[in-house]
Amino acid sequence: MKISVFGSGYVGLVQASVLAEVGHEVVCMDIDHARVEQLRQGQVPIFEPGLANLVREHLDNGRLQFTTDSRFAIEHADVLFIAVGTPSREDGSADLSGFFAVGEAIATHRSEPLIIVEKSTVPVGSGDALRGHIDKALRHAGRLLQFDIVSNPEFLKEGSAVNDCRRPDRIVIGCDNEAVRNVMRELYAPFNRNHDRIMFMDLRSAELTKYAANCMLATKISFINQIAELAEHLGADVESVRLGIGADSRIGYDFIYPGCGYGGSCFGKDLRALIHSAREADCSNDLLAVVEAINERQKSKLFERVRAFYDGDLRGKTFALWGLAFKPNTDDMRDAPSRVLMEALWEAGATVRAFDPEAMQETQRLYGQRKDLVLMGTPESTLDGSDALIICTEWQQFKAPDFELIQQRLRAPVIFDGRNLYDTERLARSGFRYFPIGRGESCELPIPQKQWRPYKRTASGTLG
Repeated sequence: MKISVFGSGYVGLVQASVLAEVGHEVVCMDIDHARVEQLRQGQVPIFEPGLANLVREHLDNGRLQFTTDSRFAIEHADVLFIAVGTPSREDGSADLSGFFAVGEAIATHRSEPLIIVEKSTVPVGSGDALRGHIDKALRHAGRLLQFDIVSNPEFLKEGSAVNDCRRPDRIVIGCDNEAVRNVMRELYAPFNRNHDRIMFMDLRSAELTKYAANCMLATKISFINQIAELAEHLGADVESVRLGIGADSRIGYDFIYPGCGYGGSCFGKDLRALIHSAREADCSNDLLAVVEAINERQKSKLFERVRAFYDGDLRGKTFALWGLAFKPNTDDMRDAPSRVLMEALWEAGATVRAFDPEAMQETQRLYGQRKDLVLMGTPESTLDGSDALIICTEWQQFKAPDFELIQQRLRAPVIFDGRNLYDTERLARSGFRYFPIGRGESCELPIPQKQWRPYKRTASGTLG
């Protein structure tokens, strides 16, 4: 088929490349001229395992093109995917300006029938709103166009997005038109051969499925972090608790790892959007609000422990930081816990010596040159002259370090672990002061009762 994908971010670029891989003719359109030129040269501006090679391969064989010409992309397509960003507004709602802009371009440039596929994460009812938006633009232009709108949410995980796209665990398609359903089944046939992964439903149910999935995963993370907090206060080990509850097939082991909070472009944004939708529909959003509040509080956990350990005075201290990306196998730092930690340390007068396998350039872009941030070339080089080691991201190369070397290079054998990577007993025998999440020794300042209230998002979008 001839496919066009509007948007060349994580979702759009991965989807376009994998569709080209199975033989479709794909045009990927973006309004960012510099980004498109990069991609035409085979330079992928984001780190995602396997993606760069895939892009270059299908550029070379001609099945994948990049353009800034919306008319060309719209006229090319039998099926047009919208995969533009839908960032949060200050009130938590999703900004759909880019989404509707694609609809206006379709109304302007398209004359033949078209299937429009929502790949962007959009609030429930957005497909109907897009249909009305296009119809209004067509009436204004005095034109007619036959088109159908399909919701086909993505369920990709950053760090394994290419594999997730090649081997999806489900393909959700929201559409009531049987002829369009058959086209979508044909489009996804190469991904549906082992067993039937396609789930057909109505448009609004498909839109809600995406939000419900991400909010469920976020809830599991906040739940285990709440249990980790209880474990610390009650003298239990959350790792044992995790194994005990994960063995229950109704719960499972996925997404019940305690830590310093989730980040990335999806969970927080989607939670806020669903909270806003619930508020607009006069529905309860109590659980979602608490999930968000727990996660925001969790991001401050590492800093509070560091501050407590040094009796509240961090001036002149230097900390080695391993991990900047919000998760392994990506360079994405959107809403990353490392940012909350670093900014708090700087505010307290401390210096950070940091390393991440992929997110160094992104860190430099975000923070520029500053005296209290030193980006190092190896994990080991961050240790020299540092007062303690802090771990924010569970990269594979951090999981079995040379503890003797760490002990030699740090000013004191102290580790604050936001991802529970190490064996508490082993480190205790080696003379380390080790502070994981929900396990063993805890160092915290007394927390005033007011800090335990759920955070509320102000009109400016900040948390207070």
